Amino acid sequence: MKKKLSLALSLAMLMSLALTGCSGGQQPSGGGTSGSGAGSGSGSGGQTVAQTVTGGKEGGSSLYFTTGGDQGTYYGFGGVVAQKVGEATSTTITAIVSGGSQANIEAMEMGDAQLGFVQSDVMAYAYQGIRNFEDVGAITDFSTVAALYMEQVQIVTLDPSIKTVADLAGKNGSIGAPGSGVYYNAIDVLAAYDMTEESINPTYEDFGTSAESLQDGKIDAAFVVAGAPTVAITSLATTKDVSLVSLDSEHIAKLQESSPYYSETVIPADTYGMASDATTVAVVATVIARDDVSNEDIYNFMFGTFENVASLSAAHDKGAELDLEFAASNTAVPYHPGAAEYFAEKGIEVPTK
Repeated sequence: MKKKLSLALSLAMLMSLALTGCSGGQQPSGGGTSGSGAGSGSGSGGQTVAQTVTGGKEGGSSLYFTTGGDQGTYYGFGGVVAQKVGEATSTTITAIVSGGSQANIEAMEMGDAQLGFVQSDVMAYAYQGIRNFEDVGAITDFSTVAALYMEQVQIVTLDPSIKTVADLAGKNGSIGAPGSGVYYNAIDVLAAYDMTEESINPTYEDFGTSAESLQDGKIDAAFVVAGAPTVAITSLATTKDVSLVSLDSEHIAKLQESSPYYSETVIPADTYGMASDATTVAVVATVIARDDVSNEDIYNFMFGTFENVASLSAAHDKGAELDLEFAASNTAVPYHPGAAEYFAEKGIEVPTK
């Protein structure tokens, strides 16, 4: 397994070099403490563009950041954040395609990565040693860096007769890769409607494969858990009439009774050119780090990200959702001391180990 991960890391490094190569120059080193935010300057044609605020701490190193599949928000936004941190500070980050939350925690546990994107619920499962981590036990040698944005449970279909979760009974549906965060989200949602995995004809596919299967008529619906808009669904919507199945208030309340980390949310109709808005639930996309990553590097991650919200927003939709108060809102896993230092400079106290 380690050999496979090492090969994946090598391939991902090449992909990341292609991604970061467009930054066009040497990474500036850090120097000084955090500034107040992104400035602006005049780009070609007189257009105002956000400039990169540089600084942070000296002595940064090179880190691997596991994200998600190449058609998911984790990889898209993770790559943008990694590049910005490298431009703004002395820390260099390589964003890597991965299998998502559980795979990211496992890669960090084995020392193959130092940072990772995770769903807030999966992070809690790992820290408590429950559900998909029951066999290996609690994993506690990681800390929270920041909560970045909400990621919605999106039940995607091309079948206009599927209007509620109950309509999925007997249908062919993708519920995520086995043991993935998506899988457990799907099981939770089905349970709120008194349904189980056996109530549908399940397949176990990632975002990209699910979209292809919907396109080819192999499945009737797919659970996708990612920040909307999600590339896999957006691509599908260019050729098909995409719908998202809504959850009603009664069943959302039932879901939240057993799983309080779900929040009710609405995905606007224009996200995928739908006929109407979709009501669903969401978990939190969170960045975590191994405990042994230096305080300087984690401080620099925070600096490069939150001092450059304007330029990140210009590069990716999720940049506009960055908010320091929200970033400090996680309660399931204590924060890394390097992140806590940055928060403290902004007048925010977070718990550490």
